[in-house]
Amino acid sequence: MTAAPDSAAPPGAPPLLAVDGELATITLRRPAVANRLDLDDLRCLESHLAEVDACASVRVLKLQGEGRHFCSGFHIGQVSGERDGAGDRFDALSDALERARPLTVAVLQGGAFGGAADLALACDFRVGGPASQMMVPAAQLGLHYYRGGLERFVHTVGLPAARRILLAVDRLDAAQMQQLQLLDRMAADTAGVPALADALCAHLAALAPLAVQGMKKHLRRIARGTLDAAELAGDIARAGASDDLQEGARAWAEKRAPRFEGR
Repeated sequence: MTAAPDSAAPPGAPPLLAVDGELATITLRRPAVANRLDLDDLRCLESHLAEVDACASVRVLKLQGEGRHFCSGFHIGQVSGERDGAGDRFDALSDALERARPLTVAVLQGGAFGGAADLALACDFRVGGPASQMMVPAAQLGLHYYRGGLERFVHTVGLPAARRILLAVDRLDAAQMQQLQLLDRMAADTAGVPALADALCAHLAALAPLAVQGMKKHLRRIARGTLDAAELAGDIARAGASDDLQEGARAWAEKRAPRFEGR
């Protein structure tokens, strides 16, 4: 069946994965349409994320978009209720991003709209600037946001602010996003956002991976009330017996930067 013109794939290219040592970068590459995503893009992102998760050398994953915006969410022209599966895809992708082994950084130089707002919330850190915005227009479109996104908004900003974003469809500017802890770092100007994100990624990549990856996992479980005490004890013991702990102690005593190997 021939698709209608407004449901055609957006111009540009699919998301690109690049791995450079300890840093993996996924770039959304449809800047002419604010990096909106179609179903094929969501499948591509799922594949990229699985590849990153399986690459033990990667310690940090940066998610970014080309052009003025981070991402405008799913292509509205392709929305057709439950049949398109977009909600389920976004839900699964955001959940996988939240559970990802590496630390994750979203670069929000501009807007994060719709399902893209949830992708940003699923990351461990969000970096932005004065042009950062966030809005979820589901209620204006007749869409019911999916479970994972509802939970992430409530966990991140609390119920009153989640109501503002999801029920009243408030458009948040950069200052409001920072106030609600939707931005962890904010550059003085938009041009400085990439450098600030790169600096954060470099800092995170230099930390002890066994420690930060274990703590990331258990912090998430504590927040959701699903802590596995036995697994936590095992991860604590593993880090405690690691070469990295010995290296960290030596580096501290010698007043130098540690060189962690993840073992």
